[in-house]
Amino acid sequence: MAEQKKFVESITPRDQDFTQWYTDVCIQADLIAYSNLKGFMVIKPAGYAIWENCQKELDRRFKETGVQNVYMPLLIPENLMKKEGELVNGFAPEVAWVTSGGTEPLTERLCVRPTSETLFSDFFAQDVHSYRDLPRLYNQWCSVVRWEKETRPFLRSREFLWQEGHTIHETAKEAEERTQQMLNVYADFLSQELAIPTIKGQKTDKEKFAGAEATYTVEALMHDGRALQSGTSHYFGSKFAEAYDIKVAGRDNKEQYVYQTSWGMTTRIIGALIMVHGDDSGIILPPHIAPIQVMIIPIQQRKEGVLETAAKIAESLSEYRVKVDDSDRSPGYKFSAQEVSGIPLRIEIGPKDIAAGKAVIVRRDTREKIECAIDELPAKVGEELERMQKEMLERAEKHLEAHTFAAHNTEEFEENFKGTKGFVKAMWCGDPACEEKIKEKYNVTSRCIPFEQEHLSDVCVCCGRPAKKMVYWGRAY
Repeated sequence: MAEQKKFVESITPRDQDFTQWYTDVCIQADLIAYSNLKGFMVIKPAGYAIWENCQKELDRRFKETGVQNVYMPLLIPENLMKKEGELVNGFAPEVAWVTSGGTEPLTERLCVRPTSETLFSDFFAQDVHSYRDLPRLYNQWCSVVRWEKETRPFLRSREFLWQEGHTIHETAKEAEERTQQMLNVYADFLSQELAIPTIKGQKTDKEKFAGAEATYTVEALMHDGRALQSGTSHYFGSKFAEAYDIKVAGRDNKEQYVYQTSWGMTTRIIGALIMVHGDDSGIILPPHIAPIQVMIIPIQQRKEGVLETAAKIAESLSEYRVKVDDSDRSPGYKFSAQEVSGIPLRIEIGPKDIAAGKAVIVRRDTREKIECAIDELPAKVGEELERMQKEMLERAEKHLEAHTFAAHNTEEFEENFKGTKGFVKAMWCGDPACEEKIKEKYNVTSRCIPFEQEHLSDVCVCCGRPAKKMVYWGRAY
């Protein structure tokens, strides 16, 4: 890797104070601003553009599986929320309520949606009548409100953007397959577009979504060794169908309940991008998701032909997301702005470069400088963008591997969490009491029961009884 020159002085070093570094990056990269309402953030154009690209790519993938977009109301009547008791109890501490309309008090409180299972269930009960109406494969892009006590940009805010998919099916098998399918969509999206590797698995009963029979998750590891739940997919069985009376005429002409799923991914994945790939100079965006992939920076732009050449280069790179920084700023300032914003490549072009018929490409992640003939830039830029995307994933995979540890007994488990920053794999008996004891003693939670199981020992690391499953444990955001 080329020697890294630090352009941005106002960002706290990442390894000095990771929490402050993260906040500094969000502000300095112009991704967010704090609003005057505690816990609610303004997503600025640079931040929203990243979300738009995530949204566009996810939406394409959803539709390839047959999903259609819909939109449900923002408010949920209290009586509707109460029909499925586990859900309302699970979200009760985080729910915001509307109690008046204009100057008139409401006869019934209205919940500002923390999630929309109730609305979709109520709608499905009216909308489907026969097995021939199934499946229903819906998704909505919206915001939700959860009254979090502690907030942090993108990772945990009182209002956040997300997509929530809701599907109903004729059989349990079809619903379970859809639940797994959407989890795989998330894992592929994170790996292929965001260059973030994940661990796929099932949540324990203690950690699963309120009202679900099973919750599946993709867990990512941040640079500081903490886990981030990056997407979840839930199988509900017929629990909501029974609560909301979602019945259809079956193939035998008898009424039957449907089987239901939901799945979601939020703007916290922008936080994941920052914490997996960022450095002391700002964010580093994977080329596939970057709103601007190439920034062209003219040097001595007032000299004849420099801006014209920069414009021609931009035109030749029209298949990429490219911009010319022709602002009245110094090149050093422009370099700093490009770096803190995480733009994958910059192209430097000045009078001497033009005379030599070449330009300089600089990679954001490695600072590698590559001289290239001007007429060869389109091919070289494409090559470097793909190389950068590939290498960013490889680095993240190596980090995940290097920060995943195996504990074969209680002593190793305890020793690992004295200093370990990362995942610890260990065997578990399946008893929630052991899970709770581990949480209280080591300040860690079960992240998932991975689909790819390993047999590390015969006994639970907590109680010594026969083990049932290997579990990933860690400290999480």
